[in-house]
Amino acid sequence: MRRYQKVLITLVVLLALPIFVLSIVVMGARSHSRLPVPIASKPVTSPAFVGTPATANPINISFAEHPYLAPGNISTIHSGGYNSDVHLPSGPLGNDPQLVTRKGSTFLGGMCSITVFGKQDLLITYCGTLAGVEFQLLKPRTLELLARYELPPRPSTFASLVTLNADHMMSDTSGGSYFYLDREGFVVFADSAQVVQRLGHRQNESGEWEFYLEESWDLIDYVPLDCLAPTNWFPNGECDPITSVTPDYDGLIWWVTRKGRIGTLNTETNAVKVILLEGEDIQNSFAAAANGVFIVSDHAMYGLKASADGTPTILWRESYDRGTVRKPGLATQGSGTTPTLIGDDYVTIADNADDQVSLLVLRRAPEFAGERLICKVPLFNKGRSATEISMIAFDRTIIIQNTYGYWNAFQQKEWDTVVGGIHRIDIREDESGCDLKWKSPEKTTSGVAKLSTGNGLAYYYTYTPQPNGENAWYLTALDLDGKTIFQILTGAGRNFDANWGPLTIGPDGTIYAPTINGFIAIWDGA
Repeated sequence: MRRYQKVLITLVVLLALPIFVLSIVVMGARSHSRLPVPIASKPVTSPAFVGTPATANPINISFAEHPYLAPGNISTIHSGGYNSDVHLPSGPLGNDPQLVTRKGSTFLGGMCSITVFGKQDLLITYCGTLAGVEFQLLKPRTLELLARYELPPRPSTFASLVTLNADHMMSDTSGGSYFYLDREGFVVFADSAQVVQRLGHRQNESGEWEFYLEESWDLIDYVPLDCLAPTNWFPNGECDPITSVTPDYDGLIWWVTRKGRIGTLNTETNAVKVILLEGEDIQNSFAAAANGVFIVSDHAMYGLKASADGTPTILWRESYDRGTVRKPGLATQGSGTTPTLIGDDYVTIADNADDQVSLLVLRRAPEFAGERLICKVPLFNKGRSATEISMIAFDRTIIIQNTYGYWNAFQQKEWDTVVGGIHRIDIREDESGCDLKWKSPEKTTSGVAKLSTGNGLAYYYTYTPQPNGENAWYLTALDLDGKTIFQILTGAGRNFDANWGPLTIGPDGTIYAPTINGFIAIWDGA
């Protein structure tokens, strides 16, 4: 029987290989227009603007500066080391909204998702297609392409082509997507070949911008990578790509893999230390503070520190209800939330209980000896609740969204299963529990929301079904009382689906939104 299985796999691979090779050729040969080509929209019957322009109501929030991350709380997908999803600049207020879209490649996708800001506030964004992944350097607002840096293809992309199942690549966060901007303005990430790279950008002698490799560290000896690939049709070992990297407060680069490896890299001595969470997966990114590194697996929440020689050391472990299945709207069975830190004391995640997920708030101090759980708050609708998106968190407030029923832009067929919903929960000052403050019915699917302290608005990427069957997609602003203030139309149809990408508020107040087919800039014209 095994022999026939190998023959079948060989036939599938032989059929898929020409597609993969063609996509690589197209990736290298396709024209990357410097100026943006607009994303094509389906017919729109929904209004271009809903609601009224907002009045700024700034919030006074301070975050401890991470000594090894770029300043300004805008160095990672979730803002900074705390994963608060809070940005300091004031985003759009809905005054004469302006919008520019940039289409990806011709027919292989071209989503540009996680974005940070480098020299002269240029956008550094991570872009992916069926052919491969790369970093792009773009001008603010105009989205003019200035430079590209191609990365090795991810094994999950080839696996998706071989199996004709997009879930392999859509649930894969490896290959550089969870990167960070360090204190000196370099992008640090782990590529799909298990190499940690430190990437810079500069203008050359002719004045053209370019990326350049400043440093790299090969971790292939520490992390197995026997993956299905055009040159490895029958892998018989372990395929465990590095998914995320983050520095701690001592400058060690921490990294995690999908199959539960946690490691550190000392960039001064090149020393690498690794531990394994046996039988546990790590799907999300992780948080770092002065009192430790905080990682969630599909079984438990962990607080860790590095020992004297750099070995990751578990300080505490709290298991949670991981449920019995992977729900529609989650990338794995277990918590879908990146751990979010609040102030000096708390860490929050959501569990994956079968009937109804709950928000969990835990004390994170390493030396705490009592009950770590402060509260467990049921979320959303029974039988239709899940969250794959990290929450907004500041002071004692947590705002979290429901992603139940949404898979990804490629595979989504039924939209009636997407119920949406946003909840705000506040931690009581006496730590006796938490209170549900409000519910919003907005359908947010998968976009990572951001709060602007500059104007007090929380921004979400939402959709409204149209009579023609195509969804109209909006940038939606809520105030901290849960009221929807305004919505700005971006376009209609699958091309405008955010597909798990994060909103980002730039230094000049422009909001950048990824879509499955490109990238959008939105700002106030007046």
